[in-house]
Amino acid sequence: MNEIKNLSEFANKKFGQNFLKNDHIIKQIIQAIPNDNLPVAEIGPGLGDLTKELINVRNVTAFEVDKRLCEHLYSQFDKPIQEGLLKINCGDVLKEWGSDGLLDEEYHLVANLPYYIATNIILKALKDKRCKSILVMVQKEVAQKFSAKSGEKAFSALAVLTQTVGYGELLFDVGAENFIPPPKVTSAILLIKKNRSENNRDFEEFLKIAFKQPRKKLSKNLSTHYPKDKIEAIFSQLDIKDNLRPHEAETFIYHHLYNELNKDNIDGREKRRAKRSKE
Repeated sequence: MNEIKNLSEFANKKFGQNFLKNDHIIKQIIQAIPNDNLPVAEIGPGLGDLTKELINVRNVTAFEVDKRLCEHLYSQFDKPIQEGLLKINCGDVLKEWGSDGLLDEEYHLVANLPYYIATNIILKALKDKRCKSILVMVQKEVAQKFSAKSGEKAFSALAVLTQTVGYGELLFDVGAENFIPPPKVTSAILLIKKNRSENNRDFEEFLKIAFKQPRKKLSKNLSTHYPKDKIEAIFSQLDIKDNLRPHEAETFIYHHLYNELNKDNIDGREKRRAKRSKE
């Protein structure tokens, strides 16, 4: 494949492509990878600027959806591929992601994620038992939602899910001027270190209910799905203030509320109906 000279014209809007062209930031990303020998899964390698540095420190499996870029990567990295340092998968990473994990061994996820799939990718990685950390460049607002602490306005269900399996940290911002073509938003480097994995759809649905209307009281949001008297009893039992807003509650509070409210089942009704049918 010939050298790509006009990156702005080459970038495919369909795949949300913005190519990072700042060597200093790339080195900062490399330095932030956890200090071990685990391989790396890279999603959206693009032109391979980050890939080039990654293969100097890790074995890399890269997932690229754009066939044009796959051709470029195969040509650019022929030697590392032959040496077994780099493997390229050309296709949709979400379709490649099996129930057992993205790779068949423990790994770190490192990527400059397209904004339109960033949240879905991070959520998949949080559930992946083989993924030990997530180091990604995303839109700053997305990074804030995953890394926010209780009491901050950006604290959301995504932050609760992150803190349930480990902790998240927004490392630094990356301005639009560092990309070709420049995006219309500020990006940020997000690091999530995992202590474990969690794949609980019921808990995710519970959090959607809890954060459905962030400006309303947490108890009010929960009362749209659970009996009001039960919520009041549990709030009293756990010494939770009635006027608490969703972003003000600590993650452990959500764990306690979920465990207490779902003793009868996720919707608070189904098991009671089952009990009555047995009587």
